[in-house]
Amino acid sequence: MEPMEHVKMLQMMYAGVLADAVLRYGQEGVLEHVTQTKFAEQLANGKARAAQMGITNTEEVFTKLSALMGCADWTTARDEAGVVTATATRCMLCAMAKRLGAQSPCNVYCLDPMEGMVRGLNEKAVVTVEETLYQGAQCRVRISE
Repeated sequence: MEPMEHVKMLQMMYAGVLADAVLRYGQEGVLEHVTQTKFAEQLANGKARAAQMGITNTEEVFTKLSALMGCADWTTARDEAGVVTATATRCMLCAMAKRLGAQSPCNVYCLDPMEGMVRGLNEKAVVTVEETLYQGAQCRVRISE
């Protein structure tokens, strides 16, 4: 097996483990609590996590994670006012969670960690999730800095 095939397989296995965790948390009735607890941790550790990954700006939160995790096809655009819009039209984790009948994995494993890094880079940033693939046709996040 080629190295990139190994990476893809590991990415798929990791997404599967996360989807299964969301399924189990949902079945046990603790997903909301776990999500809230982890969100506080993401905000507290976002700056360090971004530095650890060499992320230096909002766009890289989406593009570097997309390249590393191979899960969602995030693209970003910054308008003249400096507002960043990040969009994804496919997500392996979301698709796996839906197939398992799990609740949405979007916040606990994707959106909240990214918001933690964005706000770690700029504590005044306002992150607004407009749509997720779990409920809609795309993930769309706006970040005002």
